[in-house]
Amino acid sequence: MPEYTHDDLMKIFRAKYGEPENCGWSPRLRFRFHYFNPDDIYEAVLSEFVTEATTWLDVGCGRDIFPSNFQTAKVLASRCLLLVGLDPSDNIFGNPLLHERVKGLIDDFHTDRQFDLITLRMVAEHITDPERAVAALTRLVRLGGCVVVYTVFKWSPVTLVSAASPLGLHQAVKRAIWGTEEKDTFPTTYRMNTRSALARLFGSAGFTEESFQYLDDCRTFSKWKWLNTLELLTWKALRWVGLHYPEVCLLGVYRKN
Repeated sequence: MPEYTHDDLMKIFRAKYGEPENCGWSPRLRFRFHYFNPDDIYEAVLSEFVTEATTWLDVGCGRDIFPSNFQTAKVLASRCLLLVGLDPSDNIFGNPLLHERVKGLIDDFHTDRQFDLITLRMVAEHITDPERAVAALTRLVRLGGCVVVYTVFKWSPVTLVSAASPLGLHQAVKRAIWGTEEKDTFPTTYRMNTRSALARLFGSAGFTEESFQYLDDCRTFSKWKWLNTLELLTWKALRWVGLHYPEVCLLGVYRKN
């Protein structure tokens, strides 16, 4: 997996928010705590992966490659040789950065191409048949190519609440906390949302886990300054004793052998 540095994360930060001294209270607060959220890290990883020769398939991309970072997404879309977006929702037709758009599911996508890079950003939690999806990924990624999975952790508190909630309530909570629209909320299954599940699925398909990270996610209360400060203080205390914050995301890189 390409290595990213603190400087790489700061490039992502500046692309999204500007200079720390001039940005809003929320990114400025995170900067003071030296905290980068999971989106920042995913975007830094992808920035190192994508080159001028990369053929890239983004699965479940919807309207955005990086929903909170259009500038970096635009740079990567312009840099790569080919960017194909695949999504069963009509949202894909509102994505301005794709070179090609395909409306459909990964299981049913057939092409003569194979890709250097396939990304699943907040998609794994929606997949109902993981074995069939990974079989499709195996067919679509070239030998030596990588699949990058960025998703929620099955046993995080927000995920557990989401799994126990009807979709309508899930939509209402996401709208209240993160301001997401109903058309960006889809049913979840959480069948490939642990490290062991991902390792089993990709390992049985001939992939090697090249890297894996648990990314501490202190965004649940990011709309409220004092609650977000409490989140970050808790994160810092847990980090000091070598523990993860309860809310985490998963970032795994799987290379086809």
